Amino acid sequence: MFKFLLRPSLLFSKRTTKLKHLIQSKELEFIMEAHNGLSALIVQEAGFKGIWASGLSMSAQLGVRDCNEASWTQLLEVLEFMAERTTIPILMDGDTGFGNYNNARRLVRKLEERGIAGVCFEDKIFPKRNSLGDGAQELANIQEFSNKIKACKDHQRDKDFQIVARCEAFIAGWGLENALERCEAYRKAGVDAVLIHSKKSDFTEIEQFLKAWNNRLPVVLVPTNYYKTPTEEFRKNNVSLAIWANHNLRASIKAMQETSKQIFERQNLLGLDQIASVKEVFRLQNEKGLEEDDKKYL
Repeated sequence: MFKFLLRPSLLFSKRTTKLKHLIQSKELEFIMEAHNGLSALIVQEAGFKGIWASGLSMSAQLGVRDCNEASWTQLLEVLEFMAERTTIPILMDGDTGFGNYNNARRLVRKLEERGIAGVCFEDKIFPKRNSLGDGAQELANIQEFSNKIKACKDHQRDKDFQIVARCEAFIAGWGLENALERCEAYRKAGVDAVLIHSKKSDFTEIEQFLKAWNNRLPVVLVPTNYYKTPTEEFRKNNVSLAIWANHNLRASIKAMQETSKQIFERQNLLGLDQIASVKEVFRLQNEKGLEEDDKKYL
C-alpha cells in the first residue's frame, strides 16, 4: 500500500503512455465502457486497449442520477477497484471537474495517484445534466473552461496524463461556429484531444465539424445516438478514438431485469441457461490466486 501511495509514477506511467498513444494514433482506436472492477476486467479480457469510466454508468450502478449526485470521492473509490483489476489505461468521464479549476486540478492529482491514465472534462456548468436527456444544457464560459484546462495541465505530475476537452456546443444547440471557437480555445489551453458530442441520430453535424476542424488536434467521438453510421466513416474523417460509452451498463440492466422477472414468476431456477456459472465468478475474482497464496503463506 505504501508503494502505491508514494510512487504512483513507477507503478502506472505505462498506462498514461498507452492512452496517449491511443489518442494520438493515426488509426481509429476504440475504448469500451466499464463501471466497476468486474466490468473493467471483462472489457480488458474482451481485447479492448482501453476503458471508458462512464459517469452515467458509475452513477447508475450506485443507483443515483447522472447529475453529480455521486461525489468525486465516491467515484474515485470505484475507479480504484477498476485500476486494481486491470492493466490497460482508463479514461475517466470527469464531468465538469466537480467545480472550478481548483476542484478539477485536485481531481487530476488524485486520479494520477490511483493509476488512472486520463480524464475528460465537459464544458458545462456544475452540477451537470446528462447530454442525452431532454433538459436544457447550460455551457461554461469559454475562457473559464480554458483556464480550467490550463490549471489541470499545469498541475499534473505525469507529462503523459491525458486531458480531453468535451465540447457540448451541438448538445446545447449552439451550432458549428461555436463548437469550433470552443475547441480552438481548448487546443490553445493545452488540451490533449477534443471530444465533440452530438445527440443527433445521423453523422451530419459531426462530419461538418471534422471537415472544418481539419486535424488540428486528435478528435474523440461518442457515437451512442448515431450508432448506425458505418465505422468506416469515422476512419475516413480521421477520428482518433471512438468510445462505446454505456453499453455494458445497459446490457447488464436488461439481463438483470429479465433474470429477476423470470425467477419471481417461476419461483425456481430452471431455464437460466444464459447466466454465468459460479465458477466463472470465482475465476473473475481470481479465487485461484488466493488458493495458491494460501498454500504458500498459511
